[in-house]
Amino acid sequence: MAAPGLKDATAIVGIGQTAFARHLAEDEKTLACRAVLAALDDAGIAPGEVDALASYTMEETDEVELAKAVGFGDLTYFGKVGYGGGGSCATVAHLAAAIAAGQATVGVAWRSRKRGSGPRPWTNTAVQLPAPAQWTRPFGLLRPADEIAMLTRRYMHEYGATRDHLFNVALACRNRANQNPAAVMYERPLTREMYMTSRWISEPLCLFDNCLETDGALACVVVGRERARDCRQRPVYVHAAAQGLPAQHHGMVNYWNDDPLTGPAWTAARHLWKHADLTPEDVDVAQIYDAFTALVPLSLEGYGFCARGEGGAFTEQGALELGGRLPVNTGGGGLSEAYVHGFNLVNEGVKQLRGTSTAQVPGAAACLVTAGEGVPTSALLLRS
Repeated sequence: MAAPGLKDATAIVGIGQTAFARHLAEDEKTLACRAVLAALDDAGIAPGEVDALASYTMEETDEVELAKAVGFGDLTYFGKVGYGGGGSCATVAHLAAAIAAGQATVGVAWRSRKRGSGPRPWTNTAVQLPAPAQWTRPFGLLRPADEIAMLTRRYMHEYGATRDHLFNVALACRNRANQNPAAVMYERPLTREMYMTSRWISEPLCLFDNCLETDGALACVVVGRERARDCRQRPVYVHAAAQGLPAQHHGMVNYWNDDPLTGPAWTAARHLWKHADLTPEDVDVAQIYDAFTALVPLSLEGYGFCARGEGGAFTEQGALELGGRLPVNTGGGGLSEAYVHGFNLVNEGVKQLRGTSTAQVPGAAACLVTAGEGVPTSALLLRS
């Protein structure tokens, strides 16, 4: 995805979102339309100029219905990315590649979701037993939380990571959400006692190690570099992008790999940094996919912010907080702002580089955004 011709060739020029809540009255299509229209208005671009779309394979609002409802022009590119939370950054990367290649001029990526008030995918037993899963799900690895809990336990065993390290992640996200009026957990502080005494979801993951199930939608608008200079907002350039699916990968458990803790982040990271002028040391702020707290230290290692096995220790001494070594998830992330398959991390990265975040990192000029670790994933390196 990150060929040399993609570097800084496109920019995100508009972002939009709906409210986030456990339950919203409107359906997913309506929420999608609202988020897309807000993003286009933010960019100062008319709906009829849109000629490219990118979304998730798990998105229920299809291109035809969205295009009719919002009033798009002729579409010359449209595509979908698989693997749920792993697809967030890839939707932007696909639009950037299409625009850089001349296939389109104005692209919209979006995610609309009603998981707060809607059903959980793993409750549909008819689709829960593809061939590999027949050997795991009947024995308890049913939900994503169960699968990540197993990886977390192994990580703790091999490298000495502790629940205090996971708490550091949860606390940093909650502290930023407490600054963000749009966050589900706004004005709802988290303490260590609350964390340590909360109920188990799948041991060693407790209630606060798990993301929020949320209703809501988000969207962003991508255009070419030249067009970006004339848009309403300060452009945020797609400096590099990557996807990653390691050899012999399997779901979230990854246990057919030689090393299950070397997940898709490592594959995506090698490609991302290879095509970037920046290094991890140049990143001012990061939006790291946090469906579960344990994914953050694993991603810190995969993307090169620390050595193998040091992700837990990296979180110590306020490293993930504002003013710390690497501020993360400055809108609250999936743990405390909203869980919309990671798309809020993309929009928050844009806010940081515009200088408009509710938890602004002073002078932020480079932001890493990652999609779901544990599944085939993607990443963006954004710069101002």
